[in-house]
Amino acid sequence: MKKVVVIGPESTGKSTLCEQLADYYKTSWVPEYAREYLTVNGMNYTFDDLLTIAKGQVALEDSYIGKAKDASLLFIDTDQYVMKVWGEFVFGKCHQWTLDQITKRKYDLYLLCNIDLPWAYDVLREYPNPGPRKDLYNIYRNIMLNQSVPWVEISGNYDERFQKAIKAVNDLFAP
Repeated sequence: MKKVVVIGPESTGKSTLCEQLADYYKTSWVPEYAREYLTVNGMNYTFDDLLTIAKGQVALEDSYIGKAKDASLLFIDTDQYVMKVWGEFVFGKCHQWTLDQITKRKYDLYLLCNIDLPWAYDVLREYPNPGPRKDLYNIYRNIMLNQSVPWVEISGNYDERFQKAIKAVNDLFAP
């Protein structure tokens, strides 16, 4: 099974893109566990909550891998890099467990969503201003530049993003 992770700052179309790609390739996608957690527990999260969320994301991802073992592709909305960035951006530190997972978990392609979509209000989102959005995007881009998994920047309107993502997946995984 090939695993494609969609990452980037909030409100950059990650979930939408995962859902579109899963529909297009007739497979599954793993939602972002943090949305479920924060909906239930509220936005007054602590540093230790991030560890709970990180573990929940891994468990959710593993459950989808187990259910989709016959699938050739799985799309994943966020991974442990997102947890690393979140912890460091908000609290100035990251749990060692998260760092360990980054080295253990293997993926085949990253799709990095740019901030060129307008920010859309959502009660779970924290950074509507362009400054932090740009800072976060640059952090993600630097991570992508300094790791070994192939990655593609996804930008443009929703249809352009979808087409770029299809091309990236087809280019990498074509027989």
